[in-house]
Amino acid sequence: MQREALQDSEDIDFTEEKEQWNEYRLADGTTLKVKFVLRGVKRLRRYEPDGTPIYVINSINVVRAVDVPPELKEKPKKSEITPI
Repeated sequence: MQREALQDSEDIDFTEEKEQWNEYRLADGTTLKVKFVLRGVKRLRRYEPDGTPIYVINSINVVRAVDVPPELKEKPKKSEITPI
């Protein structure tokens, strides 16, 4: 994307309506939980052919492995942090 397009964009505020975890079962028996988290939105001064404005987003994916089969786990390592 051209740098000028982002420089001539507008930050758009947003509120979280709903964030859900998606679950995926892997062939090795592990379940992955994945959540898309929106961090920022910019509206470009460009448009799709139908007139819809184009948005650019800043996001992260939060990933958690749950229900991991015991044979895939490694022994926990000792923490180097000393409790207070």
